[in-house]
Amino acid sequence: MQPAKASEPDRAAEVVPELRHTVPWRLTSVRVLENASLHVIFVDGTEGDVHMQAFLSSPNVDGTVFEPLRDPAEFGRARIVMGAIQWPNGAELAPDAMHDVLRERGVWTLE
Repeated sequence: MQPAKASEPDRAAEVVPELRHTVPWRLTSVRVLENASLHVIFVDGTEGDVHMQAFLSSPNVDGTVFEPLRDPAEFGRARIVMGAIQWPNGAELAPDAMHDVLRERGVWTLE
């Protein structure tokens, strides 16, 4: 039996130039606000607020991946994954649609 070889170290940090999102609708920042809202900033500088309270209060959300987000603690776990907003339970928002509305109006209210 031959000894196991050590795995190669992760060399992703050595990639030059650094990999960056080039499409304008990729998110760079999300901040959780009160009343089930988010403040977001995109790669191209577009920013605005996303209001989700009406959407989350709707009976249409019952039994869906968005239902746990009614809990403010769970809603507060929003993060950016590959340029989109995602929660640990798998709920996510489409950044392209969000970008278009925020660029035009500055506010996106989900209903």
